[in-house]
Amino acid sequence: MAQLCYLTSPRFPAGLQGASGGKMGDCGEASVKTVQNVPSCFQFLRPPSLRQESRKTMISRFVTAFSTVGKEKGKSFMSSNFSQFRLNSTFTEDPKLQGFLDYMEKLKNYETIGVPKDAGTDSDDGFDLGRMRRLLQRLGNPHSHFKAVHVAGTKGKGSTAAFLSNILREEGYSVGCYTSPHLLTIRERISLGRNGGPVSVELLRNIFYHCKEILNQSIELEDGALTHFEVFTALAFSLFSQQGVAVAVIEAGLGGARDATNVLCSSRLAASVITSIGEEHLLALGGSLESIAMAKSGIIKHGRPVVIGGPLQPNIEHIIRNKASSLSCPVVSACDVGATSITRFVGRDEEIPYQSCEIHVKIEDMSLFVDLRDVKLRMLGNHQLHNAVTATCAALCLRREGWRISDKSIQAGLEKTCLPGRGQFLTRREVETLGLSGVSILVDGAHTEASAKGLIDIIKLESPEGLLALVVSMASDKDHMAFATQVLTGRPPDVIIFTETNIAGGRSRTTSTSTLKDAWLRIATNLGIRTFDLENTSQQKHDGHVLLVESPNTLVGDSLQIADELLRTRSGEKPRLIVVTGSLHIVSSVLALL
Repeated sequence: MAQLCYLTSPRFPAGLQGASGGKMGDCGEASVKTVQNVPSCFQFLRPPSLRQESRKTMISRFVTAFSTVGKEKGKSFMSSNFSQFRLNSTFTEDPKLQGFLDYMEKLKNYETIGVPKDAGTDSDDGFDLGRMRRLLQRLGNPHSHFKAVHVAGTKGKGSTAAFLSNILREEGYSVGCYTSPHLLTIRERISLGRNGGPVSVELLRNIFYHCKEILNQSIELEDGALTHFEVFTALAFSLFSQQGVAVAVIEAGLGGARDATNVLCSSRLAASVITSIGEEHLLALGGSLESIAMAKSGIIKHGRPVVIGGPLQPNIEHIIRNKASSLSCPVVSACDVGATSITRFVGRDEEIPYQSCEIHVKIEDMSLFVDLRDVKLRMLGNHQLHNAVTATCAALCLRREGWRISDKSIQAGLEKTCLPGRGQFLTRREVETLGLSGVSILVDGAHTEASAKGLIDIIKLESPEGLLALVVSMASDKDHMAFATQVLTGRPPDVIIFTETNIAGGRSRTTSTSTLKDAWLRIATNLGIRTFDLENTSQQKHDGHVLLVESPNTLVGDSLQIADELLRTRSGEKPRLIVVTGSLHIVSSVLALL
């Protein structure tokens, strides 16, 4: 046995060349820790030797170390730290948008800096909808030129908006859809027309320069208070108006009552949809589930139908139904006894997995009826099936209001919906692009307790057996303990790689790998899973253990390779699945490599 020395700084010796071609600086003042009784193959070489060692060899050396560590009865955790250089996998926007992007960059962006306390509540501390209304008035009130469906909710609102948009497109409507956040390009937030792809560079650039003078005037008149989200929302509404969309599906950004999207009047609102109520953004929305329900119910407008996704706690649903009743709004819930659904089996259409489902809605007091069989949903998991039911109920409410929407269009729209980074399995060619083979890769931006449960549902559907590795990075304002609890109780993985990635363009909101590891270790202990730290343990084999690896400065492609190599050491003939999760930001860094 030999001593293990590892750097606590991510900096590496001069001459070590990264994949980008650049050279890292000298180790300088990086501190060195010494750990006793560690296999000799775990040693980091002294700088002169390290310069001669390739990245691939370093990964191999790291994996070899794990293959020598021993077996104990039951599930246990091993922990290590693997610091490497980072190659940022960033998507570059079209240069034609540079002027627009530079302009937007100067605006206050709460996605980057975090949302202030109570900002989403309908109170004196809430966002000022008055300035949004004044901005739209200067732009000619573009939001009054089209019908809209407004979608709010803690989870599921993006998927539900996508399902509903595609249903309407299948019927032949010209549809605008506005969602957030985006994965690779800001253009993803706006889709137009009957195809549903991201808005083109030309259209976005043109609408920006068309509105720029008014934007400049408004920013000055509002003393610089207009935000990134407010300006982009106004541009989206202006584009929908200019392009003559028949209907827009609008996803609220935060809460509902004081969100910049909540400027739609009842005469233009076709329906309101509230998918779920959870504790995300708790402080910004008043500090309780009740206050969050109040904020999200702010999108309800007089006389317009309300669709509830759910399931909700009775007292929370009561708040929403009371608000709807006070405004004389009919209400339907995707959890009503007349709305049922089931997944029959999971299949594959070439390389793409799908779940074959049935959806039945029979709510007689509102005259909502549909009977859909063998719906091949590409959005996997029970949560996505429920989102599909919610969108179906919304479509049926529109049909009740006189909209032309056939059962065939509902089914086709549901089947064509597929959102990048949400339960997305990479194709074989995409996996090979990442330098891997013979392994399945799932990317999913789950980052809450509820979405972790949905992720586990997908894993159980598609890969009930075999070996599982997670590559995890999370924002600092998320509930790491709740997320870990759902995963460890639902489908304990064989390997977990903790890494760090930029959150909304910066590192200030990224959770350190050590913090993530500590959270998972605490949960494992609470669940009765024995844990130990490799630094203080000498085992003979690692079969049957769950490996926890800190990899704070490793590029995401290398994290995937490490995960795959670790699975290979114990897989035999078993299938291997790697899941990238914890935030949409780490998912986007993977997709940017394809």
